[in-house]
Amino acid sequence: MDPAERRTEAERRSDARDAAASPAERRTEAQRRTEAREADAAAGADEEEGPPAPRRAPSIVLVNTGHGKGKSSAAFGVMGRAWARGWRVGVVQFVKSGKWKTGERKLPDHLGIEWHTLGDGFTWESTDLDETAAKGRHAWEVARDKLASGSYDLLVLDELTYAVTYGWVPVADVVQGVRDRAPRTNVVITGRDAPEELIEVADTVTEMHKVKHAYDRGITAKKGIEY
Repeated sequence: MDPAERRTEAERRSDARDAAASPAERRTEAQRRTEAREADAAAGADEEEGPPAPRRAPSIVLVNTGHGKGKSSAAFGVMGRAWARGWRVGVVQFVKSGKWKTGERKLPDHLGIEWHTLGDGFTWESTDLDETAAKGRHAWEVARDKLASGSYDLLVLDELTYAVTYGWVPVADVVQGVRDRAPRTNVVITGRDAPEELIEVADTVTEMHKVKHAYDRGITAKKGIEY
């Protein structure tokens, strides 16, 4: 099986719980947190005199999280849009291994996008978890330097959330790196279970929720769709 078709143990357990749950039970804790934030925002809006005046920001931070499909796919869509606008674009991948043959990895050769695949693959396949963690920390060091460099209009930090949830990088370090980025560097971060601290620093957060997935019916990942 192609490595892109495999899943982490956490993803398998999560999907198994989703499959066993009734529709009413499929509201994840992350969804409940999202609803609570939206309710708080709505309550705050009621107390204000009106919506804030429109303004332009020099850059913004987007987070694509949740257990549904499309987090990285959406990020690479923004990447293509930014490239078409003449932006300087960079990508750092935290989990995917350079040995994997994915469709998105072929894009930089055609578009001239700087691309760094620095992961060690899925943790459950690792033969040396210390080395896997070290690669994750190195990926963050690379990303942090690029965030501060001012050399990019857009940085896609693909699967960054896993570096935090696996304990490779403290969430405080990631939040500081994002906050201290060069003023005009936009950022897209992907991965399941984005921590609240990262959600707080982001400008736009989207949670992908799985309604159904072909994998649940035994259909394997399809080249050109999943990888």
